Amino acid sequence: MQFGVLELLMLAGSLGLFIYGMKVLSEGLQKVAGRRLRLVVKAMTGNRFRGVLTGFTTTAIVQYSSVTTVMVVSFVNAGLLNLRQSIPVIMGANIGTTVKALVFSWVGLSALPLTSVALPLIGLSFPLLFMRRSSVRGITEFLMGTALLFMGLDLLKEHVPVLAPETLAFLRGVGDMGPLSWVLFVIVGAAMAILVQSSSVALALTMVLCDNGTIGFEMAAAIVLGENIGTTLAANLAALVGNAWAKRAARAHFLFNLFGVAWALLLFTPYLYGLDQLVTYLHGVSPYADPGAVKWGLSYLHISFNILNTALFIQAIPFLERAVTWMVPTRSTDDTVYRLEHIEDALAGLSPELSLLEARKEIVRFGKLTHTMLGHVRVLLVEKDAREREALLDRIARGEETTDRIEVEVGKYLTKVGSEVRSEEISARIQALLAIVGDLERVADIFFQMSKALERKSGDRLWFTPEQRMNLMEMLDLLERAFTIMERNLEAEAEAVRLDEAVEVEQLINQKRDLLRRTHLKSIEAGDYNIRSGLIYNDLFSSCEKVGDHLINVSEALAGEV
Repeated sequence: MQFGVLELLMLAGSLGLFIYGMKVLSEGLQKVAGRRLRLVVKAMTGNRFRGVLTGFTTTAIVQYSSVTTVMVVSFVNAGLLNLRQSIPVIMGANIGTTVKALVFSWVGLSALPLTSVALPLIGLSFPLLFMRRSSVRGITEFLMGTALLFMGLDLLKEHVPVLAPETLAFLRGVGDMGPLSWVLFVIVGAAMAILVQSSSVALALTMVLCDNGTIGFEMAAAIVLGENIGTTLAANLAALVGNAWAKRAARAHFLFNLFGVAWALLLFTPYLYGLDQLVTYLHGVSPYADPGAVKWGLSYLHISFNILNTALFIQAIPFLERAVTWMVPTRSTDDTVYRLEHIEDALAGLSPELSLLEARKEIVRFGKLTHTMLGHVRVLLVEKDAREREALLDRIARGEETTDRIEVEVGKYLTKVGSEVRSEEISARIQALLAIVGDLERVADIFFQMSKALERKSGDRLWFTPEQRMNLMEMLDLLERAFTIMERNLEAEAEAVRLDEAVEVEQLINQKRDLLRRTHLKSIEAGDYNIRSGLIYNDLFSSCEKVGDHLINVSEALAGEV
């Protein structure tokens, strides 16, 4: 195949269409991801085995594992799936792509062209382009993005350079180097799958190489293993325009297949021996002796590898999650944007009771977010490394911005729910939740002001005495207790709220503040420490007491004492 500048531009255009489709699809999903869709997705991925079944079924229907994995990346990017939910779906997609060739050959169906799906999707979305409702625009973007993604993937397959069996004739002379040959052929298989972007096409090409005598069963098996690595490229390309979580889902697909190939190579000889025995038993010939039996050996390898790999790693999903989180650290604000998980548009059809339940869950998360900010302030108080201090200041600032947005969004939601109810009891509960949201937002504001005070202290090269630092840490310890009690009350039913514990800690905070104020004034009069650092010290322990006031307000509101 001639491959010049025009062909290169067409290939680049196909890749651009594919990635742009992923971007539009993800943005559309974020706009239409209402509560019902979230519930459907949650039901389909409720546990690991259900997630595997979902991936398997989806791939069996669309016939392309790349489509399934790219869709999974889109769902993660849109916040519909979390990382742990996405990994079993990807595992199921790997199994689905292994059996589809057998299933569709048995029933006499050919592969479904992606363009035959993409064009009807565009036809469906075309009339929606003229509608102004934001929800309809989201559906339009979702359909258009899906169509563009399918078309881009189809064009990628069409415009990559065609690998003819003659091109790979050089492989005939490098198959007798033992384990080194296995690794080499795994790399060749990965390259083949990257170029053709279809494990089925790569498998068919491998069988042709066996039929014409270029390679034997052993080397063909190594190529098939490598193809499992190469097919992960599509998801990783799609994740280029996604957030950190989308990139992590794509990396999980890569790591899952890479680790699988590693154990398969370690057991390569006995593994192939078992496949040889299976093919000989079922078909009466050995793939080592008869090239016609190689296709069965490779098919059974493809199926057994992915099933065994899933069975092996399905219990190791937390390990994969930690590994990809380490591989893709959070670097930008977009990656750490706080998404509302439980509440959506108040017109979603929920009853007021259920609406308040969903809002309560979101406020629990809000409380944990402010608790996290306390931890940042605690570390900032003693951190000496300039880069670490900058990172902490940035996290606290972004946390404060996020809490402002949460207050507005949750407040709008509760106000909308309140406008549609006539029950005084529910109205009172809504007022209590609105008060809680306001108190939590003010807690975040105070932590932000404390961080600015500590930044000012560092910039002016002011220092606290060991006693001052110890007093502040003790105050923060009391706040830690207050937060723990508040979070427990947030998650409890109204009758189980422990207001007495909250009051007790609040009193301890007040007593500590009074004690620090008295000793602070005496130290100032005695000239024991710098006036400017003393003013910042006074601001910090006074701010801690104000946080305690807002935390007790939360517990009182939960107990009905607004």
